[in-house]
Parts: sequence; C-alpha cells; structure tokens
Amino acid sequence: MHGTQPVNTIAPLRTSLVRAALALVVIASGLGLRWYGFPLGLPAFVVKYGGSLLWATMVFLLVGVLLPRLSRTQIAAIAVAIAILVELSRLVHTPWLDAFRLTAAGALLLGRIFSLWNIVAYMIGIALGVWLDRLMEMRRADKG
Repeated sequence: MHGTQPVNTIAPLRTSLVRAALALVVIASGLGLRWYGFPLGLPAFVVKYGGSLLWATMVFLLVGVLLPRLSRTQIAAIAVAIAILVELSRLVHTPWLDAFRLTAAGALLLGRIFSLWNIVAYMIGIALGVWLDRLMEMRRADKG
C-alpha cells in the first residue's frame, strides 16, 4: 500500500452538512417566495420562475449532500437529469399522479404544467447551486 493516501471522511461529511444547511435556506426561500410573493406584490414571473430556479438549486444541493465525493460537474449533470425528468413527467397523466400533483407536496415537488421555460429556470438554478458550492469551498479554504 505504498503511496496511498488515508481516507478523509471528515471533508465529505463537512461538505454534506454545509450543503444541507444551504439546501434548507433555499427551501425556506422558495417556500417564502411561493407563499408571500403575490401578497408582497411581486410579479407573477418572479414568483413562478423564481420558485423553479430555487427548486433546481435545492436539487443540486441535495444531490451534493447524498453524493459528496462527486465533482460539481457530476452533481450538476445529475441535477440537470432530475430536473428534466421531473419536467417531462408533467406530460404523463395517470389518476394517482394527477391526484398527487393536486396536493401541496405534489405541486411543490413535481409541479403541474409542463413548460420549457421551467427548464431554463432549472438550468439557471443549477448554475446558482454550482456558484454557491464554489463560494462555500472558497470560504472554507480561506479559513484554512
């Protein structure tokens, strides 16, 4: 075993915890936007696509929590695949799936209506997640 490096389990755990904390902030922001956006007078565009953007940021962060050893590019690719599959799932209609989509959880997790603009918002949200993740890493390196 000459030349092998010890397994560092602390760094991935710390990364996952920071990503989980960021995901909770993003979730709270998304819920706040959806619940209070219209009462605060925000434009429908901001409420609708801001929520989609934050949903995709959350997906990126949660994939990173579950798979902390993957590169940001790999995490982003998985998040993109999940986001596109969820959007495409809106084209599928079965009684049980449509019933779930009518619930608050179903609307927040899966959405109701297919839109190519959602995919654009998802890509921006995933890019935001990549940026936040890089920022987190740079701050950790500065504290060193």
